[in-house]
Amino acid sequence: MQLRAMGKINLGLDVTGVRPDGYHEVRMVMQTVRMFDRLTFTRTAAPGVRIASNLRILPTGSTNLVWKAITSLVPEEQLNPGIGVFIEKRIPVAAGMAGGSADAAAALIAANRMFGLGLSMDQLMEKGLALGADIPYCLMRGTALAEGIGETLTKLPSCPDCIILIAKPPEGASTRQIYQNLVLDDSVQHPDIDGLCRAIERGRMDEMLPCMGNVLEPVTSALCPAIRRISARMMECGADKAMMTGSGPTVFGIFRDRGIAERAKQVLLKAGDCAIVYVTSPFTPAA
Repeated sequence: MQLRAMGKINLGLDVTGVRPDGYHEVRMVMQTVRMFDRLTFTRTAAPGVRIASNLRILPTGSTNLVWKAITSLVPEEQLNPGIGVFIEKRIPVAAGMAGGSADAAAALIAANRMFGLGLSMDQLMEKGLALGADIPYCLMRGTALAEGIGETLTKLPSCPDCIILIAKPPEGASTRQIYQNLVLDDSVQHPDIDGLCRAIERGRMDEMLPCMGNVLEPVTSALCPAIRRISARMMECGADKAMMTGSGPTVFGIFRDRGIAERAKQVLLKAGDCAIVYVTSPFTPAA
């Protein structure tokens, strides 16, 4: 079985407080993009879970979310015959695009089908939440409002058509460190999440743009100055909006024209601040 695990961007990311357990309360508008890892699942004669990848730095043992996802449904000692997974990584790692969560979501779907477990989507989301807050959204996909720690999801209408330019600097970002460095004082500029949801419901890109924003961007930019340079270049090249996704350091730009986005891609590549530059578009699941 072969599945595509699609990445996401945050059209808006707000942090509203910190819970007693240390988790941050968030309100985010999530959007799946057509940038994906390809996962191939194969039944194997050898017992247990075997993971391989085209990316050497990717862990292939029990710390990998794919391993955790599969064994959360079927204990490894019961996997005889076992299952092999090859992860072809395209979504950048430590980039704020939920690549690991998307891979885990694909693994939950694959294991459910291959072992005939018959679990519902709600049951898979519950299993996924125990592994990571983004996994339920990665199972849902599309456009959604995420609240709580990211697990309370409200499906939204499809994002208006646009072209999305993804650009990641060479360095990664530690989500834990970024949230630890966030200070929620009066200087924080909060995006208008409610206004963003209304604009999406109305299908109005022009109303979406001023509502978008990410409260984590100033924190990550202080550690990775390339974020500001990439955003500025995207805007100079004709983006309607450029901002960071998740805890970063990936930046995305919203364009109305693919040709302009492709030209912006070449400018970014020549500037040398980006390890990965990719032109894509929003993804909407079939009804």
